[in-house]
Amino acid sequence: MLDEHVESFLQILKQKNYSPHTLENYAVDLEQFLQFVREKALMSWEEVDHYHLRQYLGRLKVKGASRATVARKLASLRSFFKYLTRLEIVEKNPLLDIHNPKKEKRLPRFLYQKEIEELLALPSFTPFGLRDRAIMELLYGAGIRVSELTGLDLEDLDPDRGYLMVFGKGGKERLVPLGRKGCRALREYLVRGRPYLLRNREKNKGAGEKAVFLNRWGERLSARSVRRLLDGYVKKAALKKKVTPHTLRHSFATHLLEGGADLRVVQELLGHASVSTTQIYTHLSREKIRKVYDRAHPRA
Repeated sequence: MLDEHVESFLQILKQKNYSPHTLENYAVDLEQFLQFVREKALMSWEEVDHYHLRQYLGRLKVKGASRATVARKLASLRSFFKYLTRLEIVEKNPLLDIHNPKKEKRLPRFLYQKEIEELLALPSFTPFGLRDRAIMELLYGAGIRVSELTGLDLEDLDPDRGYLMVFGKGGKERLVPLGRKGCRALREYLVRGRPYLLRNREKNKGAGEKAVFLNRWGERLSARSVRRLLDGYVKKAALKKKVTPHTLRHSFATHLLEGGADLRVVQELLGHASVSTTQIYTHLSREKIRKVYDRAHPRA
């Protein structure tokens, strides 16, 4: 029964159009807690109390989990126990008296414009290179999440007018503009790259694929593959910093604010529910200004 409740909860999240990345996180978090519950020889969710949860959180801390990871796992458990309470599988939510750890104030990594240009100049003009350039242009030029990028279908694109329809967290959709260079890279991939990648799927399965970005078998590209291909270009560019798809999103927001964009506009473009989430980029800009001042001013 323990497993069945987890499975049914994950199915409901899937029906609500949660992103594959979010679903994967929920599945991992709940599976880890399920293992803990079994170790404690608990036979039902009703037996789980706040003492067990404190033990579990203590174990995560001993294993070196960051505050952000602990907060995410707690959020997964809160949603799950809320579901159990609503169905009256448990009488009282054991997480009511447990608070989230204080967030670590950590500034997001970003790339300078010169580093972005170096990265975007690397892909070749082969079908795979055209795909990879379009991917990086969209991550940086539109500031979308990697899950939003891999979830794009052909019907979501309007490169002639320079817009993308993306589906963010919780299935929320938003219209995102894409610049001239990004639209050009996207068109080149759609005309000269994607048909080549699609051939393998049509050869093996005899059916088309509606996904925009495809792998070598003509199927939808995964978020993991995007991270892997980006790693390859970062090595080629000899960038001595950790770069992920989210780094390009951070760079998008940072460069917009440095260029004078309004914070509320950046919030809308990123798909943030609250402007407080977007405000971290203003701190980032201030940090950069301070470094430039300290380096350049004779009285610094």
